[in-house]
Amino acid sequence: MQLIPRSPDERAYTAASEAVDHDHPYVRELAGSLWSAHGDAYSYAKAAFEFVRDAVPQSADSGDLRVSWRASDVLATRNGICHAKSHALVALLRARGIPAGLCYQRLTEDDGTQPLVHGLIALRLPGSRGWARQDPRGNKPGVDAQFRLGAERLAFPVRPGLGEADYPDLYAEPHPAVLTALRGSADRRELWQRLPQDL
Repeated sequence: MQLIPRSPDERAYTAASEAVDHDHPYVRELAGSLWSAHGDAYSYAKAAFEFVRDAVPQSADSGDLRVSWRASDVLATRNGICHAKSHALVALLRARGIPAGLCYQRLTEDDGTQPLVHGLIALRLPGSRGWARQDPRGNKPGVDAQFRLGAERLAFPVRPGLGEADYPDLYAEPHPAVLTALRGSADRRELWQRLPQDL
């Protein structure tokens, strides 16, 4: 889909921040290790995606009740929901100078109830004109997200008939409503009550 960057300054999509803290020593070390093993932007981006997708369990799947939101904490504790894992992947990409941002979907249950905002990322590799969405949520039966620059392979293709939607906005920083929910929740059970249902 065609994404609309919320920031006109592309440097915002490589900057470090409190949530996307790619200047943290742990993030830098991990990024350096992945880069050394792969050595070019495409291979590195794919390896970073697969690391976050596979080596950081999605806490709703693993049953972990801890809430992480800062990229360095997500990577160090190997824990996070979709939003937290997205922060971690964006940080790893930005640590090697690859522009990356955060984007969102509105998803529901199979009957259209219980809407919730789902987090994913988009990146732009050197030489690419557009942004490519990726979903590091983590695979499980019925979910098979893959790193793709052409045809997307996201965890959850939206179902408009159920009120689901892809939001076109690309954020340099986490959406304030999402970040407020993450930072203000004592555990994942509370987080589900705080996360926005729409943006």
